[in-house]
Amino acid sequence: MVNNILIISSNYTGHGHKSITESLIEKFSLYPDVNVHVIDGFSLAGKFGLRIGKLYGSVTRNAKDLWKLMWEISFRKPNLVVEFTETSIRDNFLKLLKTVKPDLILSVHPNFNASVLNILEDYNIDIPFLTLIADLVSISPLWADPRADYIICPSKESKYKCLEFGVSESRLKVIGFPVRQKFLQHIDSVSRRNNYNRNMPLQCLIMSGGEGSGNMRRIAKILLKNFNCHVKIVAGRNKILKRRLERSLYEQFGNKVEVFGFTENIQDLMLSSDIAFTRGSPNVMMEAVACNVPLIITGNLPGQEEGNPGYMQKHNLGIVCKEPMQLKNIIADLLRNNAEKLNKIREAQKKFLNPNIAKEIVDFVLGMEKRGDVNLPDEVPKLWNLSKKVAVGRKITINRHKKTFR
Repeated sequence: MVNNILIISSNYTGHGHKSITESLIEKFSLYPDVNVHVIDGFSLAGKFGLRIGKLYGSVTRNAKDLWKLMWEISFRKPNLVVEFTETSIRDNFLKLLKTVKPDLILSVHPNFNASVLNILEDYNIDIPFLTLIADLVSISPLWADPRADYIICPSKESKYKCLEFGVSESRLKVIGFPVRQKFLQHIDSVSRRNNYNRNMPLQCLIMSGGEGSGNMRRIAKILLKNFNCHVKIVAGRNKILKRRLERSLYEQFGNKVEVFGFTENIQDLMLSSDIAFTRGSPNVMMEAVACNVPLIITGNLPGQEEGNPGYMQKHNLGIVCKEPMQLKNIIADLLRNNAEKLNKIREAQKKFLNPNIAKEIVDFVLGMEKRGDVNLPDEVPKLWNLSKKVAVGRKITINRHKKTFR
């Protein structure tokens, strides 16, 4: 059994990668002989790398067209991302290996998979490498490096995309999307929330991932003007949005609305809600499903989130409403006949949920065989010694959704 694990994650590109990592660490901690070292992959490129990671929030809030362009570049020309990342992180990554001496590397961010595997190949370092995909449907080819020992998929849809990208089925393992224990601890509680009671105000939660974006104010006004409800809004790290929401809503609706910034107790807000309105962020959606809150998907980032609304509707975990003008009719329909449709969504979520996914992933990882002592280079060659190899020795091509390396 492997007992010294390096996880490559990200702290600033949304909150999903960090949340997934935390869900795994909770289960790894059940094994006292297992050591886990987590690194923000962007930090391996120094301050410049961290600045790139931190750009995620402002770009996804204010420049969605730029985000779409970045996604399309990573999809059509992944080699540009791989070569840049490989050159940027090589020295610090090799130093990290010498310090941590991992038995296994687990990546939960697409930008580092091929780059790390290239570096391991360059120095003949034989360490098992696993990828855990953090998207549900619309995955980038950067997730699907066929050299990984295994790629852990959160859905059948993500597995099929990996097959299209040229990954062998024997290297794909469908387990599910892990969520943190605090979103699951209510399951065994004797005081679990009952179905919606039409004699009480409808408890509504509006959120949009850790960065806070979307038509939150417009959605809130539609709800408050047309239904007997109480609205909670989570603006995330977007402090400007939080202040604007407070100014525009508190004076008009008083204590019928509450606005929160980034909160570590989002599960409490979910568990006290009858319905949640959110962007198609996979992490937020799966946490809401774990809390058994029917979802209204109000939008999604271009690229990586495009398939998520349809995925939720396919499994009857929520409703898609990208046009605010349709919201009033959709909510009225959900509440008709003693909230029949709303309660059917809740039942579908209960059937869909597997609360043991994080543990199953951890058990699978720990079941990997240790490959013995790892030989690391005594000195790291200068970058110019490898520049020719980086430039011409690797090429990533995509042909009809198939990707090959070298």
